[in-house]
Amino acid sequence: MSRLYLKLNPNGRIPTIVDADNDHFPVFESGAILVYLAEKTGQLMPTDVKGRSRVMQWLMFQMGGVGPMMGQANVFYRYMPEKIELAIKRYQGEGRRLLEVLDHQLGQQEYLAGDYSIADIANFCWVRIYQWSGIDVEGLDHLMRWLGDIYARPAVQKGLQVPDPNHDQDREQNAERLIKSARSMVSGIEPDAKD
Repeated sequence: MSRLYLKLNPNGRIPTIVDADNDHFPVFESGAILVYLAEKTGQLMPTDVKGRSRVMQWLMFQMGGVGPMMGQANVFYRYMPEKIELAIKRYQGEGRRLLEVLDHQLGQQEYLAGDYSIADIANFCWVRIYQWSGIDVEGLDHLMRWLGDIYARPAVQKGLQVPDPNHDQDREQNAERLIKSARSMVSGIEPDAKD
């Protein structure tokens, strides 16, 4: 890890942004980045106290629940060389429960906090990979409608092209590379240089 990056992000992980328009101000952690950009641009976050709180609640729901639980589901379902069924069931089950909470909320309104917001963006980034985590979404019709609606947004389509999804036509090979890389992070062992 470079010392320069650690000056920007003491945790040494991605994501980190540097706002060149604001004295090269660094911001790390995805939730903090979303809040910073929403407040800076005046978009995707209500300015009234209740509206802002609704968005922040669903953003924190992702930060404290959906992301960590699905992340652990990924680790035990995909990345650990030894399959620990109890851990897989635990994290997939909790992931499913959290998706049910989202589904219930989305049965009452189009987006999580009313209008499309950073709460939807944060949750979408995890929910869209439910298959990778091995989480069953059977019967979560409102959640699937919401996923489809977000996928259809032009800005989301544009964002999903970064990096270029066609840079390697062999998706299975890409998945294997990702799994090897993740396993090395989990075990602390560097992957082979050729990987």
